[in-house]
Amino acid sequence: MNKIKLKWRVFGFLLCFCLLLLIILWLFQTVFLNDFYRYIRLSEIRNNASNIISLINDEEDIQEMVMALSEDGDFFVDIVNPDGRSRLRRPRQASAVSANAALFAKAIENGGEFYEYSITMPPSRGERFAFRRNDNNIQSNRLYPRQPVESLVYVRLADSDMAVIINAVVSPVYATVTTLRYQLYMISCLMFILAIMLAIIIAKRVSKPIEEINTSALDLAKGRYDTRFSGKGFYEIVELSDSLNTAAIELGKTEALRREFLANISHDLRTPLALIYSYAEMMHDFPKDITKEQVEAIMEETKRLAGLVNDVMDISKLEAGMEVLQTTRFNLTKNLEETIERMSELLKKHDYEIDFIFDEEIFIEADETMINRVFYNLLVNAVNYTGVDRKVSVIQTIYDTHVKISIADSGGGISESDLPFIWDRYYKSCKTHKRAVTGTGLGLSIVKKIMELHNGKYGVSSETDKGSTFWFELRKPCD
Repeated sequence: MNKIKLKWRVFGFLLCFCLLLLIILWLFQTVFLNDFYRYIRLSEIRNNASNIISLINDEEDIQEMVMALSEDGDFFVDIVNPDGRSRLRRPRQASAVSANAALFAKAIENGGEFYEYSITMPPSRGERFAFRRNDNNIQSNRLYPRQPVESLVYVRLADSDMAVIINAVVSPVYATVTTLRYQLYMISCLMFILAIMLAIIIAKRVSKPIEEINTSALDLAKGRYDTRFSGKGFYEIVELSDSLNTAAIELGKTEALRREFLANISHDLRTPLALIYSYAEMMHDFPKDITKEQVEAIMEETKRLAGLVNDVMDISKLEAGMEVLQTTRFNLTKNLEETIERMSELLKKHDYEIDFIFDEEIFIEADETMINRVFYNLLVNAVNYTGVDRKVSVIQTIYDTHVKISIADSGGGISESDLPFIWDRYYKSCKTHKRAVTGTGLGLSIVKKIMELHNGKYGVSSETDKGSTFWFELRKPCD
């Protein structure tokens, strides 16, 4: 397992990055300096050659332009014929004429352009190299020290009769390199110190909030759901902190619902078990006094226990994705009607009234067992929470593309603050658990899961003291 802390990793990465920058700086300022200088010098000379060629036929201005370019660019410019003679009215030695003719020929051989570097000895003090106009002569005023220098000869054809020759001194950069090297020594030391300081500061700024979040996360893992995260600094860390705070709040809600569920289901389990045990004990002690009501009580409580177990098993399977849809075409209206008849028969002695309103029968394609479970859960919910009139209305409405089933009760309704949570597991809007109001808090959650499997819609509209209407929608099959 890697034991290196985040701040030291960040510190190492930043330090390596700074060292890499220093290495690149050293390479470009020392090793590649001559090559860069050559490239820039050659580019400059090529541009000047193009400017000269563009005005080469202007005899009046060419002398001044050549002199100006030579003085500004620190190079010697000549315009020669194929035989090497200058067109700038400049006296030349025979050797210079011959050299120019040879350069003209090389330019022709190389497709119109030729250049070469060489090490030469510059003119001695007092000799002329760059030039100025003095009557009919162009003379040099620039002086150079007596040490070998690198020079560049560049030749470019203007046309078949003329060529531009530029002879430039590529100034020695040895002294420049030495100066830069000493500067780099100092800059490198300074940058290295600053890099260490910056790396430590950034590493602490990045790692400290993450370490604090990690500490809070360990508290959250221990079940302290009131833990809050306070990320600072970078946007991603603040966003992570907000996400963890949301997770902590949701976990706290889930834990509260779980405890409420355990309290409710414990009550629902203890009561029927106690009744079953007491009746069974009575039957054991007084076998001749067994009555029909006692047997029915045992059967009723056993059914209640079975319902609790079935709800828990169903929601577990749905959440685990173990339930697979068995889609068939069936008569939805008939299915609802049969369920209502069974429920009405069971509730007949309690004076409940369930009305079923529909215009025509409708066939749909869905899992009949699951859809029946959705309707049964909503119907039981309406029966449990309806008002003193004990009336429940079931309405089937057919639209162009879907069918909507609404189950309305006349009970006390659901407060607006409870509405967003009624589909959650274990949730009951009635906080005071009463025996008359049965259920595990899983019925609506089962409805939600089944409707999501069918890509159907579901919902509720409710007002306090005016009852609630739960509904679900399913698509009609294509004829």
